[in-house]
Amino acid sequence: MKILVTGGAGFIGSNLVHDLVNEDYEVIVVDNLSTGSLDNISDIIDKIKFIKTSCAEVLKIEELKDLDGIYHYGIPSTTQLYRDDRSLVGRAVNEFIEILELAKREDCKVVYASSSSVYNGNMPPFHEKMTVHVKDFYTEARYLMERVAKLYDDFYGIRSVGFRFFSVYGPREEAKKNFANLISQFLWDMKKGKSPLIYGDGTQTRDFTYVDDINCGFKLGMESDIDGDVFNLGTGKCYSLNKLVDILNEVLDMDIKPVYKKNPIQNYVQETLADASKAREHFGFKPKVHLKEGIGKII
Repeated sequence: MKILVTGGAGFIGSNLVHDLVNEDYEVIVVDNLSTGSLDNISDIIDKIKFIKTSCAEVLKIEELKDLDGIYHYGIPSTTQLYRDDRSLVGRAVNEFIEILELAKREDCKVVYASSSSVYNGNMPPFHEKMTVHVKDFYTEARYLMERVAKLYDDFYGIRSVGFRFFSVYGPREEAKKNFANLISQFLWDMKKGKSPLIYGDGTQTRDFTYVDDINCGFKLGMESDIDGDVFNLGTGKCYSLNKLVDILNEVLDMDIKPVYKKNPIQNYVQETLADASKAREHFGFKPKVHLKEGIGKII
């Protein structure tokens, strides 16, 4: 089968690309390397087709013919990026329209990344029937993508499934630098003997989800006959940032205390916790990697 992975040189996408190559798929990666790196796929570069460009160009790429499926990770994925450049909202949505047009031409399914940020303003655990309260530009982009996907399904029968992520962590995050998950940022600092920086008092909680579990959900979504819907991908467990530092100290055999700083972020999300029962019921999704085990895998 011939699969396109946008953002396939990025953190989550490159982990998926490795899985697909190991499963003998023919893989084409489109990535502009804005937050990705060829280092993430250097060990399999001779087994894939890599094209450096943005998703805005996909309809012009000759190699993107006879596709059997599209995994769309190639979306700016950090709130701060959208606050620094509000035009990213339009760019993310317009590039997604190009992806949907490509799926329309190729008559194939799209599985795409959304975000748990759409639940900001709700009380956890978060489930898909909750009202979306748009609190920032990043949320607007992801929620609008979900609605556009539904329109393409309604008007043209374009099959798609969106997945709302919860604090994904794992290997190959280095290229994201200061936009990486807190687990990676804390780990990088602590391995250097530096104190991790926590905004606030550290009681805020996150549903940390290992990247392999995310990609397992993505593949289940692609293989299913379900379309035109969105699902949560999370563990259903949350940890405070203070507890995270404790676990990192335990795994690293260190005793480094965090540094606390007043939180400057407007509309900061204090808690995230997934109710992933819908994905479990429809796909059999069940996260397997617990936090301490996942941290050990990164190390």
